[in-house]
Amino acid sequence: MAKKQKFYVVWQGHIPGIYPTWEACQQQIHGFPAAKYKAFETQAEAEYAFKLGYQQVIAQAQPSKTNSKNNANHPKVAQKIISDSISVDAACSGNPGLMEYQGVNTISKTRIFHQGPFRDGTNNIGEFLALVHALAMLHKLGNDHTTIYTDSKTAISWVKNKKAKTTLALTKHNEELFELIHRAESWLKTHTWKNPIIKWETEILGEIPADFGRK
Repeated sequence: MAKKQKFYVVWQGHIPGIYPTWEACQQQIHGFPAAKYKAFETQAEAEYAFKLGYQQVIAQAQPSKTNSKNNANHPKVAQKIISDSISVDAACSGNPGLMEYQGVNTISKTRIFHQGPFRDGTNNIGEFLALVHALAMLHKLGNDHTTIYTDSKTAISWVKNKKAKTTLALTKHNEELFELIHRAESWLKTHTWKNPIIKWETEILGEIPADFGRK
């Protein structure tokens, strides 16, 4: 079984940054006094940690005694929300049903974009389209630093694979929706991006700011 790749953050080293192998990380910390570095399971987590800073990451990894009981059931400690970020979410009445999605400023919750409703859609498709919409918008603005939050592991996976693996059937009502899916997949296959995509931990942080509040 192949060894799972890790990503290494070097906060203090010869050249601070994020490195995809332990060997590359070693080159930056070898012989460097008081080097500060740490391994992470995903690139998104590494980018988040690098932006957050070493002291904040270490502080989060050592929860206080008053919070240790509350955090006992969570594999990750509470995130410090990045202010320079967009949050995206979708809502769907039925499965399939009327679907819409939106993106908001994470801190102010000001709506940045909104699409829908679309007939015969699903929540997963909405989450995927919202994520690609945010990526394409930021790319058009020349912005490669703003973080994007989503509470959908499925959407993150679909974006990573550049393919919406939906089982939704094509109907006369959702032809426009399938065209948007096709355009989103085409965009992912023809563009690159650096914006961190981070999973919003709902159990720890509450509902994502872009939530439609229909639960």
